[in-house]
Amino acid sequence: MANSPSGDSSIDRIVRVLETFTIDRTVQTASEIGRRAGLPSSTAHRLVDALVEAGLLERDDDHRVSLGMRLWELALRGSRALRLRQVALPHMERVQARIREHTQLAVLEQDSALFLERLSHPGAGANITRIAGRLPLHASSSGLVLLAHAPDDVRERVLAAPLPQVAKETVTDAAALRRLLARVRRDGYVVARGSIEAVSTGVAVPVRDRTGDVIAALSVVLPRDAPTEQAIAALLQASRGIRSDLSEY
Repeated sequence: MANSPSGDSSIDRIVRVLETFTIDRTVQTASEIGRRAGLPSSTAHRLVDALVEAGLLERDDDHRVSLGMRLWELALRGSRALRLRQVALPHMERVQARIREHTQLAVLEQDSALFLERLSHPGAGANITRIAGRLPLHASSSGLVLLAHAPDDVRERVLAAPLPQVAKETVTDAAALRRLLARVRRDGYVVARGSIEAVSTGVAVPVRDRTGDVIAALSVVLPRDAPTEQAIAALLQASRGIRSDLSEY
């Protein structure tokens, strides 16, 4: 793949273009994309035109650009995330029927918790999680489960890096976090009060594949002082069900 004078490959530049889109930034101009991707204006316009022609981006009548339906289509073909979501969804619905707050499914991706699905009750409390959104591993309940069971090199890399304080009770000390992760592995679940938002408590359990490897985290978000026993029991039951169904899928 041809490189630019700066040494970037075409693939690098395309990825940078696509990464300028976020959950909150779904429509942009080509000039805005170029600025956010750190690309010369001419390069950005050329790449955007090519991606629009391929269907990976779409352009509206005002020449604003958004992610294209073909990109969504290609992303779902044979996706392990889609398979996991399909298997997990009936079990998540049963948890949600019992808890009636928020039920979420997340995977480890590039040192963060990436959320594949979220079910919410209309009267549920605060929750900042969004589908296809990310939260820090050290702060979210799902992230803590994923980090506790991550490969050693991933865990050590996260522990060695700065741990931003997302909320007042986020664990930001590496030694304290290491102890917390050990408890998560021992107990098989985590209860994180006020780690992301002061008014909420996250409860999460690991989801394993048929070989026993942790491939995801299943969590609920409750009001801060809500009891957690029922949520833990519901999550553990759902996790076992997902593992059983994955072995047959």
